[in-house]
Amino acid sequence: MSAPSPSFASLAPLEPLIDKCVHCGFCLPTCPSYIVLGQEMDSPRGRIYVMKAGVDGRTTMNEGMVGHFDTCLGCMACETACPSGVRYAPLIEETRAAIEHHHRRPIGERIFRNLLFWALPYPRRLRQLAKPLGLVNILRRYPRLLGLLPLRLRNLVALAPDASRADEAKDTPETTPAAGATRLRVGFVTGCVQRVFFGHVNDATVRVLSAEGCEVLAPAQQGCCGALALHAGRDAEARAFARELIRTFEQTNVDAIVVNAAGCGSSMKSYGDLFRADPEWAERARMFAEKVRDVTEVLSGLGSPQAPRARMDLRVAYHDACHLGHAQGVRQQPRDLLKTIPGVTLVPVAESDICCGSAGIFNLVQPEMAAQLGQRKASRIADAQPDIIATTNPGCMLQIGAAFRAAGQDRPIVHVVEILDASIRGVDL
Repeated sequence: MSAPSPSFASLAPLEPLIDKCVHCGFCLPTCPSYIVLGQEMDSPRGRIYVMKAGVDGRTTMNEGMVGHFDTCLGCMACETACPSGVRYAPLIEETRAAIEHHHRRPIGERIFRNLLFWALPYPRRLRQLAKPLGLVNILRRYPRLLGLLPLRLRNLVALAPDASRADEAKDTPETTPAAGATRLRVGFVTGCVQRVFFGHVNDATVRVLSAEGCEVLAPAQQGCCGALALHAGRDAEARAFARELIRTFEQTNVDAIVVNAAGCGSSMKSYGDLFRADPEWAERARMFAEKVRDVTEVLSGLGSPQAPRARMDLRVAYHDACHLGHAQGVRQQPRDLLKTIPGVTLVPVAESDICCGSAGIFNLVQPEMAAQLGQRKASRIADAQPDIIATTNPGCMLQIGAAFRAAGQDRPIVHVVEILDASIRGVDL
């Protein structure tokens, strides 16, 4: 066997994971990129074949190959479908890091990606962009004018969050006491985009946790968890963000670290993989990751609800965020929580396991394919005729909302905790 090509050398330690793939094809009908493109090389087993060829020294990194890895949404539906138990997440993350280290993208692509990562992980910078985003929101009212913009700018306008939310967002209190006896002491990760444009979701999260007997600690100095950087192959940035977050929460002495954004939770639970080759941080990362829980896991794990629920006569379509359902295996808990609300009826959605096309920055760097997946998801949800759509990830909320607007519809999309919060407080959504 030849030595790995230099561009694939970092994957060599993961060869046992690569070799677990028996190329059976069970992943194909679950893979969104394969569904849309229909190409073997745009499927999990096709990409794993390339990884194996690189580790064996039979191929080197090239532009065409990179294109096939760029079409991967990292949704991990393939992990759910795989009968051999292939762990695709560390494989695609390491490959994307290798691409960023060894492949030089076109200058326009590099500038665009650098601008995204200059802004997205930094709440202060995002708040500065809120006012220009207000103009972007106005542009949506003029479809003809929008049509004159280049695809990427048009896509940014379509996906932009409601800028007025940034003005309404308040910093989460550092300590929120439990209502009644304390059942659990939790740390709360407030996020980046979540903190600025979905502050109302954070507020609802803290209120529900408190109402259910959780003391909530939200350190003011916390920063980004590194999820977007990790999913995009910017591994050094991801580790830098992760170290700071670990340091921050090591000082809190909490029972669990709660997150309400599925993509963030998935990455934080994988910190052990991220630091597997770092003897100084491996154990600290593993201990942190073991405490991470999605908010629906924590609330469901508390047992019978403590806070009374007011009746809400709603048909709810629950959308499984890929990084919660596939990557974390959390599917039933959000549904069980919604069922604790009198009057709520969960309506089944076809193809619930297929990604909506959000996937970190995927809908920003692969807008055409993401839009197809978004339209497909919106169509399946519309067929279920819900009154409201619930999910657990800000990216999904933006993506599905944009897909419905493109179809000439405006449907309410909320986080699961917002419905719980409204029921507990006895208010309308």
